[in-house]
Amino acid sequence: MIKRIVAVAALIPAMLGTTSVVAAAQPAPKAPAAVVTLTYDASRAGTWAAAITQGVANWNSAVHNVHLQPASSPGSADYVYVATSGWPQTTLGPIFPGGSGEVELGQEAITEGYDATRIAAHETGHILGLLDHYSGPCSELMSGHGPGTSCTNAKPNATEAAQVDRNYANRAAAVTPQHRQIVVDVWSGAALVRDN
Repeated sequence: MIKRIVAVAALIPAMLGTTSVVAAAQPAPKAPAAVVTLTYDASRAGTWAAAITQGVANWNSAVHNVHLQPASSPGSADYVYVATSGWPQTTLGPIFPGGSGEVELGQEAITEGYDATRIAAHETGHILGLLDHYSGPCSELMSGHGPGTSCTNAKPNATEAAQVDRNYANRAAAVTPQHRQIVVDVWSGAALVRDN
């Protein structure tokens, strides 16, 4: 019994030395970034309500540095969703609190056969600062109309989510643009970007 105690006593300093080396080799945990909360108003979105709710939920599940939620009152929203008869178009972000973005959810894309939730989530991606990538696969939300009407994926992929997290990682470094850009998603043709 005494031999076992001596052996264990001899191992303890060695074990402690190994443990402290391993702990020192691991990087210190980073302080969590403050989450940016963006509020939206969907009161003028009409039949798009369910698509917006699901699209926002998909983004909130995928990203960590920004959280989307309904505004407490319409006039206090950072961006709005509006149902229109034309093609979808959106203010290009990233939009920050106090911003004034607008997502126009165009009926023409629905008429062409595109999925409402994919459209709402895609247009929300523009609010979060992502550009179109029409040549991408269906697994890319920002490929928009590129994969055709059979594509109903309304979730951002890991690359898209990581870019949005980078867009909101350091709010203090964000620069408010001097003009607004609007991305016009003509889902049956090429997208246009115009300055306002």
